[in-house]
Amino acid sequence: MSFPISLETPVRFPGPLPAACDVVVIGGGVIGVMTAWFLAERGLRVTVCEKGRIAAEQSSRNWGWVRQQGRDPAELPIMVEAMRHWDSLAQGFGDALGFRRTGVMYLATTDREIAGFEGWLPHARDHGVDTRLISRAEVVSTLKGAVAGWTGGLVTPSDARAEPWVAVPMIAAEAARRGVTVVEGCAVRSLDLAAGRVVGVVTEQGRVACDRAVLAGGAWSSLFARAHGVSFPQLSVLASVAATEPMPEVWPGAAADDEFAFRRRADGGYSLAPGSGHDFWIGPDAVRNLGTYLPVLKKDFRSTGFRPAAPSGFPDGWRTPRRWSADRVSPFERQRILNPAPNMTRLGRVQDAFARAFPGLGRPRLKTAWAGMIDTLPDVVPVIDRVAAIPGLVLATGMSGHGFGIGPGMGRVIADLVAGRAVGHDLSRFRLSRFSDGSVLAPGPSL
Repeated sequence: MSFPISLETPVRFPGPLPAACDVVVIGGGVIGVMTAWFLAERGLRVTVCEKGRIAAEQSSRNWGWVRQQGRDPAELPIMVEAMRHWDSLAQGFGDALGFRRTGVMYLATTDREIAGFEGWLPHARDHGVDTRLISRAEVVSTLKGAVAGWTGGLVTPSDARAEPWVAVPMIAAEAARRGVTVVEGCAVRSLDLAAGRVVGVVTEQGRVACDRAVLAGGAWSSLFARAHGVSFPQLSVLASVAATEPMPEVWPGAAADDEFAFRRRADGGYSLAPGSGHDFWIGPDAVRNLGTYLPVLKKDFRSTGFRPAAPSGFPDGWRTPRRWSADRVSPFERQRILNPAPNMTRLGRVQDAFARAFPGLGRPRLKTAWAGMIDTLPDVVPVIDRVAAIPGLVLATGMSGHGFGIGPGMGRVIADLVAGRAVGHDLSRFRLSRFSDGSVLAPGPSL
């Protein structure tokens, strides 16, 4: 399989679409795939409908970090569980998954950053995570050839990495072997409701009867939900990433400071990305939700590149329809895969910063570059909740760039939420009603 996954990627999961099942999962990213995996384990008949290709959007375009470090306190226990699931998956799939517990390191250049790291340490201790602060000397001795002026760092040796564009389709294939129906090139146009309850979904290939649906559509979720009268302030940011040619190993894990982030790859190169920089297209939803996002904007304003208009057909495009008929072509068919161009200027600055930090290696040569749209929410944590206004619908979206690593843990939680079982974690921070009940939205740690 070539990267990035695109419409030229051969269909691996053609269906057929069943007439009925217990649960339809809308979206074939890591959250949708892992939810289906655990629903099938619970004996439910599950269908995953993906409008493009499995993992073709952010689930294959992320950095490939699998980290506990720096998580929101409400996410952390689910992430600790996710690590156990990753270990189990790695035992089953072997080296092909690319999962390695090689560590994650955050690098500080100011005392204020060190103080932020220290403030997170009690959460690590509460959950038995092996995170610790390290000195400037320890940073330099750990990262071979490093000369950057970091003041110290935060490291979690038990954190990990994996190859996202390989891992998620591989897990989907095994889920299909275990009985999950996975259908690519099959957009869900609408929920089918009777007396306000889910009784099915209408896809471009026909109707599927079901009494439960999971909306795990990533950047597309708010567009789909709003068409059914369910609103929440989800937006998306563009994140650019590049893969280098093979290079000598400076560290087998992943690390980041404000200027650049890197992760060792299985092919001997590195995935490189801006440490904090991203781009944002202004659209109708952005204007509508501006006030809600002000606390986050104040933190990230300097690292955000604002663009005047989203590309045609993107979820928050100015001309993207907000209403459509279930018997007509929907926005999800018109734009099957979000494939924005990477910001090569930002990536050039990343190359320069990496070369300054590791002068012995020189400026890394890029093999390829790509970008993805990260769906986010104003408090930088997801929505995982039943939708009270539409019985039978569960919302699982807004992973805010944290979804790949936590995917197996979230999948288990969502599956048990759908199945009516105890989820084992406090999900109150992830409730949908926080956007309408007057709650003060507190952004998670910016680590």
